[in-house]
Amino acid sequence: MPGALARRLLRVAAGVFIGGFALWGALAIGFDGPRSRPLAVLLAVGLLTAVAYLLATVRPFRRAGLWALAPCAAVGCWWSSIPARNDRDWQPDVARTPTAEKRGSGVTVRDIRHFDYRPETDFTERWETRTYDLDRLVGLDLFVSYWGPTLYAHTILSWQFEDAPPLAVSIETRKEKGESYSAVRGFFRQFELVYVVADERDVVRLRTSFRGEQVFLYRLATSREAARALLEQYLEEANVLARQPAWYNAFTENCTTAIWRNVRALAPESPFDWRLLANGYVDRMLYERGEVDTSLPFGELRARSDVTERAKACPDREDFSRCLREGLPAPAARRR
Repeated sequence: MPGALARRLLRVAAGVFIGGFALWGALAIGFDGPRSRPLAVLLAVGLLTAVAYLLATVRPFRRAGLWALAPCAAVGCWWSSIPARNDRDWQPDVARTPTAEKRGSGVTVRDIRHFDYRPETDFTERWETRTYDLDRLVGLDLFVSYWGPTLYAHTILSWQFEDAPPLAVSIETRKEKGESYSAVRGFFRQFELVYVVADERDVVRLRTSFRGEQVFLYRLATSREAARALLEQYLEEANVLARQPAWYNAFTENCTTAIWRNVRALAPESPFDWRLLANGYVDRMLYERGEVDTSLPFGELRARSDVTERAKACPDREDFSRCLREGLPAPAARRR
């Protein structure tokens, strides 16, 4: 009896897995398949029907499972072969892909976005080329921006220099004109990936003053050496994307998992944490790891790290980034 029960449970688990795979395949066809909606619906329904029929009629179940997996695997192979592109009709804020050229300790970064927004959709475009001395990099900070539910957030890394304005990098979806972000579509091949290299006055004010988001700024305990290596890794990724576009994915390649992937490229021992997916809690994760100031209780640190109103209060100051950081808690490694 226990053996029979175990086999029954195994069949149920296999059926759920295959059914989920088939559902994903149907959605992939619906989102990424033929432009003809009737044809896409027909193919998606056909896949689900074929899988259900095979599971219900073929015996033994092991053979049914293998037969049912075949069309799902075919859809998976087709889907993974869809190429990303750099030549679409992009929205102006992601129209350019940044590139960097390194010579010695100096790095020249082209197409840094520094837009002047009036509302979000009305702006003066400004793309800049800046040169940074990596020997004068002093630290790394993290912005966490909430647009609604606190389970998820948008994360932005920003590198600080002794003699130059901060360099912020926001990993985002590269949207076409007339296109808007969809959390569901983000799981499929609907958006290319872009590294938006920008002035903080652009990416922070855009969120606080025009999108109504709540933004927190955390000073990280990252050493200068590690911050420099991570920036060089980021800029190399940006160069690669300019040559070979890649897909964004809301689960595997988003604003936070891409940070972790870049960190892992430098430090393979970096552990995975579920809060990299539910990234609204990434600040708690960093606190537990000692990557932010831990001399304060987490609740107090978080309250003092809220820069939303400060960003609204000093938008026109030349020292906008310094204004954001006035009185901001910093880990002991950064205070020395």
